[in-house]
Order: sequence, then C-alpha cells, then structure tokens
Amino acid sequence: MTKILIALLLGSLSLFASATTTEAIPDITMTWVGFTALFIFLVGYYVVAAEEKYGIDKAKPALFIGTFMFILVAIYYALNDLDMNLIHTQVQHLILEIAEIFFFLFVAMTYIESLLQMGVFDRLKYNLISKGYTYRKLFWITGFLAFFISPVADNLTTALILSTVLITIDKTRKDFLVPGAINIVVAANAGGAWSPFGDITTLMTWAAGKGQFTDFLYLFPAAILGYIVTAFLLSRFVPKVVPVFDASKEKQPKMSEGAKVVMFLGVLTILCAVLSHQVLHLPAMWGMMFGLSLLKIYAYGLKKKYGENHFNIFDSMSKIENNTLMFFFGILAAVGALYFIGWLALASVVYDPSVLGPTISNIAVGFLSAIIDNVPVMSAILKANPEMGVDQWMLVTMTAGIGGSLISFGSAAGVGVMGKMHGIYTFSSHMKYAWTILVGYVVSITVWYVQYQILGIGH
Repeated sequence: MTKILIALLLGSLSLFASATTTEAIPDITMTWVGFTALFIFLVGYYVVAAEEKYGIDKAKPALFIGTFMFILVAIYYALNDLDMNLIHTQVQHLILEIAEIFFFLFVAMTYIESLLQMGVFDRLKYNLISKGYTYRKLFWITGFLAFFISPVADNLTTALILSTVLITIDKTRKDFLVPGAINIVVAANAGGAWSPFGDITTLMTWAAGKGQFTDFLYLFPAAILGYIVTAFLLSRFVPKVVPVFDASKEKQPKMSEGAKVVMFLGVLTILCAVLSHQVLHLPAMWGMMFGLSLLKIYAYGLKKKYGENHFNIFDSMSKIENNTLMFFFGILAAVGALYFIGWLALASVVYDPSVLGPTISNIAVGFLSAIIDNVPVMSAILKANPEMGVDQWMLVTMTAGIGGSLISFGSAAGVGVMGKMHGIYTFSSHMKYAWTILVGYVVSITVWYVQYQILGIGH
C-alpha cells in the first residue's frame, strides 16, 4: 500500500503544479470524502487492470471515478461552506492539462486512420510479407523501426503506426501479435528516452533546463541495450514460420493519390508540435491542431479533384478509438482529485538522502510510471525539483520512459496500442511477458551506472 500511495503522490502533483491561487487548499484526507474517494479510486483502478476478466472497457471505470470523485469533493465543499472558487480554479486547470493530451492524441489518431484509409499500411504490409520474412524477422523489423522513429517523432505516434502494421500483417496469430505489440511499446518508449523530443517526459525535462540537447544522447547505449535484451527474450515466443502469402492470388495494393502528401503532412505536424513547444512556447497540441488544419485543407483539395469518395477525413475521425481518449481523461481526473483532497502532498521527501536518496528514488520512478502514466510522474518530480546532477536527471528521464513499459497502460504508447489492438493486446496478455521488460529495465540501469558512475561518461 505504501508503494501505491507514493506512486500516486508522484504521479499527481503535476496536474495542479501551475495552478495559481492565493488560498491554500485545505487538507480533507481524514474526512468521509477523503476516505471514500480513495476507496473509489482503488476499486476503479482494479477494474481497469482487470479489464479482460470482467469484460468491461477500461474507459468506463476510469471515466466514472474521475468525474464522480470531483463531484463528491464539490458536495463536501458545499456542505461545509468551504471556498467553492478553489475547486473551480483547480478543475479549470485540470481541464487545460487534459485538453493538451486529448487533442494531441486526437490529431495523431486522425493521421493514422487517414493513412490506413489511403492504403499506406496495406502497401507496407505487402512489401514486408512479399519478401518472405518470417514472423520473427517481422518482429525485429517493426521493433527497430519503432526504436529509431520514436526519437524523431514521438513514442505514441510511432507505436500507433507500427501496431497498425502488425494488425495488417495478421489479425489472428496472437503468438505474433502480442509479443510484437509489447516489442513496439518497449522500443518506442526506449527510443523516445534518448531524444529531447522523443517523449513528452523528455520534452519537459529539456524545457526545464535539467540537461542540454547532447546530454540526452548519452542515454543511447542504456536505451538500446536494454531494448535489445527485452526484444531477444520476447522473440523466443514468436514463431519462425512465414506468413501465408501467395503472390499469384494477392493483388499488390496501391496507395491512393495524395497518400505521400498525407505522410509528409504527418511528419510536418510532428515537427510543428515540437517547434510549438520548444520555440514558440505554445502547447505541443497547438502544433498538432495546426497540422490537422493542413490535413483538412488538403482533404478538401483531394475532394475537389477526385470526388467525394476518394478521401473523406471525417471517415477517419469517426474511426478514432474514443475509448482511449476517455481513459486518459478519467485517469488524469481521478489522480487530480486525489491530489486536491490532500492524499498526495509529500512527494519530495523520498529524495532526501535520509529516506531513499536520488538514485533509488529515480529507479523506483520506473515502477511508479508503470502504475501511473509517466507524464504526470515526471511533471511531479520537476515540480518537487530535488537537488540532483545531470546524471540523476538523465536517469529519471530514462526510467520514467522505459519503466512505463512494465504495465500495458503505464505509458501513452501502451494505452494507444491497447486501443488499436483491442481484445488482443490487453493488461493480462502484457503481464505474461512483463518479466522480459523487467530484465531489460535492469540492464538499462546497469549500463547507466557503469557509464555515469564508474566511467564518468555523460557528466
């Protein structure tokens, strides 16, 4: 229970870190609403984790607890004549935090569905399978693509793209799809860890001035070696057989006119997101929404040139996994409520040398990121701002990213793939192979220790 509370503590502070209110938020943990909200959260989170067991989509309990907990808090405030402006201000701030993630995901998913509609992934699938690669070789190819695309794009977009490729290769073989999905999530998170704009967490650390651009590049050895170890162990469970493919019966798919332009616009959109955040000091989703506007304008041009049935962007939007978006809203709202109540008030204590110290705390962050999304975890640490050198800041950046892979919903990449491969890549199917990720996690930490603490490389 202590570990859970510490995880929640670290994971929630960021949601309200920048809230500006002159009045202190009262601590209501030891009240009926404090205990009730905590109980609701724990039960709800259990139902989320047991999604496959109960056959209920993870978005339903997440959305319920996220909204209901704040309703209970508001009722308590009203009954006890507390300042209602406090809860109003905090909820408004929470909405802004969630909106940034929500719209970022919305645009990324729209581009994925658009590329799917235009036959891009069918063509990629054909090119891969027609070469006679085995499932195991396809496993390695998609994994390395994820690892090296993620630093340039971001881990969520990368995971969504390549999980779509997996589905188009074969929709039935779980002995290929499940290890392949885990492989992509791990590779995307590991690849994003050594680039300042490979993950939202690295972006935050870079923007906070905790390391220079080149400091992140020093994490490459730890990231890739940890990933390779995990991938090697996972590959043992992937069959060496060749997917069924008859070139005489399989018609070579063609991409729709304009598909290459849409691919270019997708890359441009990611660049706009990075520039918006780093250069213009706008939220990353602002650049994503600008990219969506470009796609909509181009879709209009295609419609005028080729007719209404050639490419309809609204069809792409209608196929977005809304449950994934609702899950993010619910979980972030629930964790935000726990913070507002007062359960999560002492995050920086664990970094004190007399408690755990920075190294152990930063290693533990990886496990916390598996329970709570790594974005609020990293934001909380940045807010607490413990006294650490660049070596420790790079460690926590790496562990927050890679550690999020330990559980299926521990990272945006994992949640995105769960939505894309619904019913195939689940919490329980992920946990079956979680030990392989843990081994890779230990390897990454070991490499970091040798590199930074023994050899002094990267300081």
